[in-house]
Amino acid sequence: MKNGIEIRWHGRGGQGAKTAALLLADVAFKTGKNVQGFPEYGPERMGAPITAYNRISSDVIRVHSNIYHPDYVVVVDETLLDSVDVTAGLKTTGAIIINTAKDRDEISKKLKGYKGRVYTVDARKISVENLGKNFPNSPMLAAAVAVSGVMPRDEFICEMETSYQHKFAKKPEVIRGNMKALETAYDVVDKMICKDDKERLSA
Repeated sequence: MKNGIEIRWHGRGGQGAKTAALLLADVAFKTGKNVQGFPEYGPERMGAPITAYNRISSDVIRVHSNIYHPDYVVVVDETLLDSVDVTAGLKTTGAIIINTAKDRDEISKKLKGYKGRVYTVDARKISVENLGKNFPNSPMLAAAVAVSGVMPRDEFICEMETSYQHKFAKKPEVIRGNMKALETAYDVVDKMICKDDKERLSA
């Protein structure tokens, strides 16, 4: 797909991977992009592996299939690395983003020799600290935006705040918690990207 990106999400039922993909499509659409956000339907039971997809482009999107060669992969549950080939078809020019407390060197051993960029974010910790519960989808959504560069940070944060204000109009504490989780995760991953860029320039 020219002038656009494709993202594949891996998670488990109840973790919000599908919701994150739909939210990303929504905020990207509001910034003037053409978008797709959809799940791959299967057993929709709690805890079962699920897959969701995003296409985001400045051009009209005429493809309507699943995504087999994504630019980016987002893994919301690291236990899937033991049972799902999350790097299947993933472009080495892209990146994979994984919700884990492990460092990149440790987690990379489970990625079947993938040679592209690897980013990690402890979405569980960020979510618990800011929301009091483990809702990893907001931090992982922010991480996906940071890595893909699909929109500027300020624009993303502004659109997400508007979305949360509509969704949680009577729960201001939930809005604050989600916003803090978004900002924290974005900044954690952005620092990793900046560090990688500096290392490449100095190599």
